[in-house]
Amino acid sequence: MNDTLGLLEEARQLAGDLGYRVREEPLGELSGGPCTVAGRRQVLLNLEQGAAERLDVLLRVLAADPRVAAEPKSRLLARRLAALGDG
Repeated sequence: MNDTLGLLEEARQLAGDLGYRVREEPLGELSGGPCTVAGRRQVLLNLEQGAAERLDVLLRVLAADPRVAAEPKSRLLARRLAALGDG
């Protein structure tokens, strides 16, 4: 669980560095994902989901952004992002 929470925090920071605003809100049955509001990139995460599910949503958004390759990140986060890019 500590790895998950640490990765979630690191992924939030990375998303912020890339210009995303990460919002955590209760979204009912929706899992969340990327959106644009008033020209600003945002990622919605469902507070009703566990940390692992929120992390998965955020990692999918980051893995789809080609700018993520140039950003510094831990080895663990880099491996998780690479696994999504390969899959």
